[in-house]
Amino acid sequence: MGLNDKQVNKNRNFFQSLIHALDGIYSLVSTERNFRKHISFAVIAVIMGIWLHLTTYEWLWITLAIFVVVVAEVLNTVVESIVDLIVGRKYHDEAKKAKDVAAGGVLIAAFFAVVIGCLIFIPELLQEFHVHL
Repeated sequence: MGLNDKQVNKNRNFFQSLIHALDGIYSLVSTERNFRKHISFAVIAVIMGIWLHLTTYEWLWITLAIFVVVVAEVLNTVVESIVDLIVGRKYHDEAKKAKDVAAGGVLIAAFFAVVIGCLIFIPELLQEFHVHL
């Protein structure tokens, strides 16, 4: 297969699959503003977790919340791309529904992450700053 040929068949090996996966991540980071925002919040959460010396149990919840949001954003991008490929620049009620539902999934995931973050970080911050309620 030459450099300008586009792959239409299954990947031949793990390395080829890995390259395609990395291309997908690059595409997300370079073209999806909301994905970059979610990654920024994830980095902030990790820095706070390191600073507050979270327990393994707390890290499990924080990483779960981060990955739920990231996966939801990935799936949202997939839905948007497929819908756009199918309907082009025309309006369809079902296309709108698919995109809205996918975006709603991201919103639900983000809300989950905020709840987890509040449940873990607020008590830790109160303890760090010696605030007693």
